[in-house]
Amino acid sequence: MRTRVGTAVGAGALALAAVLLAPAHAGASAVANATVETKAGARAGTRAEPTPTVTPTPSTSPSAGPTPTPTPTTSAPSDIKIRTFSYGPHVRQRMDVWWHTTGARRPAVFVIHGGWWSGGDKKYMTEVSRSYAQLGYTVVNLDYRLSGDAAWPAQRTDAIDGIATVRRHAALFNTDPDRYVVVGFSAGGHIAAAIGTYGDGLPGLRGVVGVSPVISPLTAYTDGDEGGDAEQRKLRRAAIVLAGGCQPAECPKTWSSMEVPFHATAGDAPVLTVHSTDEFVPPYQSEMLRQALGAVGVPMTIKTMPGTEHSAPLYREPGVAETVQAWIAARLAR
Repeated sequence: MRTRVGTAVGAGALALAAVLLAPAHAGASAVANATVETKAGARAGTRAEPTPTVTPTPSTSPSAGPTPTPTPTTSAPSDIKIRTFSYGPHVRQRMDVWWHTTGARRPAVFVIHGGWWSGGDKKYMTEVSRSYAQLGYTVVNLDYRLSGDAAWPAQRTDAIDGIATVRRHAALFNTDPDRYVVVGFSAGGHIAAAIGTYGDGLPGLRGVVGVSPVISPLTAYTDGDEGGDAEQRKLRRAAIVLAGGCQPAECPKTWSSMEVPFHATAGDAPVLTVHSTDEFVPPYQSEMLRQALGAVGVPMTIKTMPGTEHSAPLYREPGVAETVQAWIAARLAR
C-alpha cells in the first residue's frame, strides 16, 4: 500500500483535477478555472427540483416489489411503524420508513448504504436504522439506482427525490420536514456529501455525516493506479463505472459533478466525517472538503480512528456511533 501523506496529497489531487478537467486546447487560465465548476454545471442533465414520480404508498403485491416491513419487534418502541414505500418507478427507488405514531413531529435521519456504488442494499442498514428510531427519530433507509442501472448523477438524484417525498408527506410520517440529517456509509457517504453540497443547500437539511465517505472520486482514481493496493484499484474501477465508464479526461463534466469539494457554498449544511487512519478511503479526502467548506464559512469535523476498518465495521468501533449520535442530536435540536 502506498504511503499516505495527508493534505499534501489532497492538494496534489486537486492540481491533477485541474489538468484533467480542462479542455485539451485550453490555456493556463482555462486550467485554473477548471477546478471550480459552477452549480449550474454540476446540475447539468439533472432536474432543477426533485420531482419524485410516485406518491409513497406501501407495496402490497409480491409481484410489485418490496412489501411492508413486518411489525416491529419488542426491541423497538411500540409506537413505531415500519413500512417500505416507492418514491419512483425503478425497483431500486424504494425506502424503508420508520416513524413514530405518537407525540410531536420528529426530526428525521436519512440513511444511505454503501457498496462501491454498484452493490449493497438498504437491508444492511436495518440495525443502524433501528438504533436511530429507538432514539426517537423518524428514519428513512434509502435504496437508489446503482451504477449498473444508471450513471452519475442518478444516485444523488434518487436520494434527493426520496428526501423530497418524505418532506412532502411529512404529516403522514409524523416528521418535521425542516429538521433532518443524512448519514452515508462509504459510497453512500459520497452520495450524502454530494447532497450536502447540492445547489446552495437543501431546505431543512441540518447536517451530513459520512462514515468512510468517498469525498473525492478523482483522488480515488489517482490512488488506484498501479501503486495502489487491491481495494484502491477496485475503488478506481468503481468510480469509472459510476461516471458511465469514462475516464476523467473523457467526461470531465461528469467527474467534476462527482467531486464534492468543487461544489461547496455558504448555504451548505455542516458535515461530520469519520475515517480510519489507514483505510483505503483516507482522511485526506475529507480534509479537501473541510478546506473547501471552511473557505465559505461552513463548519466540518473530521474524526479519525486508528487502524484500517472501513464503513460499517468502523461505525461499530468503540465510541464512533456515540460520537455520530451526539453530533446529530446537536444538529437537530430546535
